[in-house]
Amino acid sequence: MSADAPTEAAVRRAWHLAWNEGRVEDLRALMAPGYRRLNADGAGGQGAEEFTSSILTVRRAFPDLQTDILDLVRAGDRMALRWRSTGTHSGTMLGVPPTGRTVTVSGATFSAIEDGLITTEHVTWDPRALLSALGVIRVGQYT
Repeated sequence: MSADAPTEAAVRRAWHLAWNEGRVEDLRALMAPGYRRLNADGAGGQGAEEFTSSILTVRRAFPDLQTDILDLVRAGDRMALRWRSTGTHSGTMLGVPPTGRTVTVSGATFSAIEDGLITTEHVTWDPRALLSALGVIRVGQYT
């Protein structure tokens, strides 16, 4: 593990501030120039500004959002996070008007680190679980 890799405490603090309070600066500071956040299959992609902006969009739709890191594992220049988020759908998101439902989603984020900064993240979670919890689709409808 690189001596200049972000500490577990710094990562946990940055995630907490960003996802739970909407303060994205510490998380942004952990991202390298050229940072990319990709779906688990490598599709899509967001740069640092797009990603941190998307956190704020999610927080507007779920203002009481609480995200917990359940596991954080680092090995060399790699890091893996298993996380769970819970919040009440109180604002429009992806064209879906507020439902007032409290939902929980979980996933994992796998990061590559260079020179002490996160260069790439692959995130995996099931957006169908969110849509199902909001009542937009029925479970099993699009499997």
